[in-house]
Amino acid sequence: MEAKKVADIATSTGEILLSNGAEAYRVEETIRKICSSYGFNSECISTSTGIYISISDKNGEFVTSVKRINQRRVDLYRVELINSFSRELAENPLSYEEAKKRLNEIYNAPNFSLGVRLLASGLTAFVYTLFFNGSVLDALVSLVISFGIYLLLEYTSKIGSFQLLEYFLSGFIIGAASLGTGMLFPEINKDNVITGAIIVLLPGVALTNGIKDLLYGDYVSGFAKFGEAMLIIVAMGVGIVTALSIFMKWF
Repeated sequence: MEAKKVADIATSTGEILLSNGAEAYRVEETIRKICSSYGFNSECISTSTGIYISISDKNGEFVTSVKRINQRRVDLYRVELINSFSRELAENPLSYEEAKKRLNEIYNAPNFSLGVRLLASGLTAFVYTLFFNGSVLDALVSLVISFGIYLLLEYTSKIGSFQLLEYFLSGFIIGAASLGTGMLFPEINKDNVITGAIIVLLPGVALTNGIKDLLYGDYVSGFAKFGEAMLIIVAMGVGIVTALSIFMKWF
């Protein structure tokens, strides 16, 4: 197979991995394994926003591929599918057409429905509220708030709004809603409600991957992911504090 086609397969594989929450070292290792499966030596650099691949062919000429990653999310199911795909290539290299077909199938793999994701976010908020000594009533309020927050993020992300603004507004809504329900129903503890509702927004995967990349020596990607996670946490915190500061004066 030509080096250009191998570079195309490797780039598509890395794009799926990086855009779905994979660590930088995993992306680089997978790309090297794919190129090696077809008998090519390669060098790869993965950052949080792009992939750079260089493959040397049998004539000593280099084929370079660069891919910018604009949208990122967490979908570990697709990451697992790519891991299985790369292991399959190591044992039985596919033709270019078959490999691209498999990658397109993985790229277009169905997501969980909105209802299932809403249910998961609500149950997460419910359970964590109880875990942090909240009452069942606190947990129910957190569940309802998490529904609204998830829908907000779902629809604002589609219009391409500023990410930190999304999390600031989410934190603001959490703070305002928890304070309002606490004033209407004194038996509700606003602190427990905030703790449960905010769990859905915490960037746990990005934070963990950033630390793992730092431990593996991928400092650029590690600091970028770690910094992104910290900025999200700060934006949520500022939103909550802003809401509490404004509305506590009224009540």
